[in-house]
This record gives sequence, structure tokens and C-alpha cells, in this order.
Amino acid sequence: MSDFDGDKDYSSFTAKRVTPYLGAELEGIDLTKPLSPAQADELRDALARFQVIFFRDQPISHDAHKDLGRLFGPLAIHSAVAGIDGHPEIVAIHADADSKYVAGEGWHSDLSADEAPPLGSILYLHTIPETGGDTMFSSMYKAYDALSDRMKAYLDGLEAVHDANPVYHALFKDYDKRYPVATHPVIRTHPVTGKKCIFVNSSYTTRIEGIPSEESDALLKFLFDHVKNPNFQVRFQWQPHSIAFWDNRAVQHLAVWDYFPEVRSGYRVTIAGDKPFSGALQSQKLETVASTV
Repeated sequence: MSDFDGDKDYSSFTAKRVTPYLGAELEGIDLTKPLSPAQADELRDALARFQVIFFRDQPISHDAHKDLGRLFGPLAIHSAVAGIDGHPEIVAIHADADSKYVAGEGWHSDLSADEAPPLGSILYLHTIPETGGDTMFSSMYKAYDALSDRMKAYLDGLEAVHDANPVYHALFKDYDKRYPVATHPVIRTHPVTGKKCIFVNSSYTTRIEGIPSEESDALLKFLFDHVKNPNFQVRFQWQPHSIAFWDNRAVQHLAVWDYFPEVRSGYRVTIAGDKPFSGALQSQKLETVASTV
């Protein structure tokens, strides 16, 4: 059993689980102010333990938003969407009556086509619709654990191509521009918890290498459908000035666009991650991560 299974008492805040296996709402911490090293350590533990953590009544500034992200590592610059004026690390998340699409309508792991996909993302919404606009999260630990032993053995060691070009070309029609393409393990090992999880998603993953295309298509379809199981999920209902902070290595998420033409608006900071690795490299990588945390 992982050290990150089960509950833990924190001195800086109270963590209230939202489901038995995924998500917790943290109460009693003020993210609008600088956090102490002890608070930062406990937040890191909570993110690893619960995979996605939620906060209410946090009207954070852009600088406080970035400071929170930097407690977990360097901030990433989005590989396809420009940041807001004066803050290239912050991406606006906004939808209204003029929107033709919204970010994240399909199940995905953020920027998984990057060579080193993000560690996590922190989304702050200041304006929400009267109803709707939830964000759904699915645990890739839970999805992996639900596979049969034979399927786990088959998937272990396989690699898949993640390609951002079909996604952004369809949105922006900029067919001359090239977006990231990367190859990652189908099953990755989390660098902090040591747990295995599924790391393919329907938004970016295009094929599994080393097997016939028909087999790849069928296997990916199975996995894409598998991660949609509601038993793996938590659904976050936003309130004004709420924050959702998810571990991009361990969850997929989907933004529900059921509120058109109302406004849903806020900002997202993304934390740089590292190259995913498989179980074969687990002990070496975990030792490296442990020595730097």
C-alpha cells in the first residue's frame, strides 16, 4: 500500500474528502496570502494524496496565483495558447455567448503531447453561470486498478504517441504551424506516490506504437471508454472565487459546457512537469525525485 493511501491530519487546514478515492475540499487556508514552508509541504502532500484539491472563497490576485503554483515547481508556458498581458504564465479561461467552443470539452490530461507534460494545473474562476459549468475529474489510479491482471501485463511497457496538431489545427485553422508531438508510456508511474496509472487520453493520444493500427485503434477506444466510468470520477460544482488544483499526472478532466450563453470566466496556471516513465524505471526515478523534494 502506498504512503498516500488513506487520510491524514493536517495542521494548516482541514481536508474533507469529496469521494472515497478522489478529491478533497481544503478548508482553513488562505491562498491570497504567502504560505509558510509548513503549509506548502502539507499542500504538496494533499495534492499527491487526493489527486485534485478544491478551495472556496479565494479571490486571489495574478501574483498570488503564480506564487501558489511555484510552490510546486517552475511554471509552464502553454505550448498553444498565449498568456494574458503581463503574465505569460497565466491563461484566460473564458466562455460567453460569443464562444464557439470551450477549453477542455473532451476527457484529457493537460498538454500531454509536450515532451514533459505538466505536473498540475490550478484553475481559478471568479465568474460562473447560475447553474452548470462543472468540471469532472477521473482518477487514472482507479482506472488502472480496475483493469484485469492480463490487461495490465499487456499494457505494461507499451508506448503511445500524443499529438497536439489535430487538436489545435481544428480550433485555430493554422495548418502551417507545428505543435508538440511526444511519445509516452501507456501506463506511467507517478514520481511521488509510486502508483501506476493510465496515461492515454482521447484528446491527444493518436496511436500505440509497435502494434498494428487496427489493434491500436481498438485498444485506445477501450481505454478512452474505460476512463469515463463514473465510479472513477468526482464532479466539482463551482462557486465564485473557487479554485481546483489537479495532479495532471494522475487524473484526466473534462469541462462541462452546459451553460451557454452564460459567462464562465477565470484564469489557469500550469506547473511544469517531467518526462513520464514506466514501472521499469520506477525505483531510479523515485530516488531522484525524493532527493529533490
